[in-house]
Amino acid sequence: MKKLFKILGITFGILAALIALIAAWVQLTPLPTYEVKPPQVTIPTDSTTLERGKKVAELVCAHCHLGEDGKMSGRLFTQASDPFGEMWAANITQHPTKGIGRYTDGELAYLVRTGINRDGRVVGYMMCHPQMSDEDLGAVIAYLRSDAPMMQATEKEYPAPAYLNSFMVKALLKFGIFKPLPYDGQPILAPPMSDQVAYGRYLATDLFECSTCHSASFETLDMITPENSPNFMGGGNPVPDEDFNIVISANITPSKEHGIGNWTKEQFVTAVRTGLRPDGRILKPNMPRFAVLSDAEMDAIWAYIQTVPTIDVPVVATASK
Repeated sequence: MKKLFKILGITFGILAALIALIAAWVQLTPLPTYEVKPPQVTIPTDSTTLERGKKVAELVCAHCHLGEDGKMSGRLFTQASDPFGEMWAANITQHPTKGIGRYTDGELAYLVRTGINRDGRVVGYMMCHPQMSDEDLGAVIAYLRSDAPMMQATEKEYPAPAYLNSFMVKALLKFGIFKPLPYDGQPILAPPMSDQVAYGRYLATDLFECSTCHSASFETLDMITPENSPNFMGGGNPVPDEDFNIVISANITPSKEHGIGNWTKEQFVTAVRTGLRPDGRILKPNMPRFAVLSDAEMDAIWAYIQTVPTIDVPVVATASK
């Protein structure tokens, strides 16, 4: 019996030493870096495409990066009480050192595709659009480089994210749980507008991010194949507004009882553009108003929503903030 206890003691001692070594490696060694492979990016100059870039940037990028100064100077994105601590949306004005002025067009494209900054570090997936078409991505970058007032340089600078000091996040990064999104450098094309359902899917999942908020949670979102996300378009995600008030995202599947299956296309368009629901209530400010979407875009999104698998269960929060 003494021999058994001795063997067990040695075994546990070895395990404890291994755990201590791993913990020290996680805590004390530098975070991993990855090779940056900037793609060739075509930056358009025609007014039509620039207007397209403006639309996407002001509807999508500005939702997180628009500061109190009316510029893309960034803002407080999460609070200290959140699971990953306090984070600030970055300054993405044209400042040469504190904004995107230090990035080449290819480095910006690579960041949007993979979540890897120009220094080779994973900086998160919040700004990632891995399936955005090359044409739309070029249009967005063109707008970010334009003389638009909101893009003009400001010296705003924020503290590093609190999660960089988190043992858990360091472990997730070092064990490859948090890693770059896959990108093989191949051309990415949007479906033709003539294929209404496919084009609507592109708008709703890859460009304007309906599925990002209207699935179960940001943490479980599948950014490469959004349909694989839990509760896809069925809501339940606790979404904070700019004052950190939480609203649980709605079910926007064709469910007649719990979704928007009883809405007409006209009612859907009105809600998306103005925030007015069919019952007269106003949507919370967490839901952006997509007033500038064209009729063709709204028709395509509506056509796609009709094909989304129905989720006939009440919306319940599936994550906590």
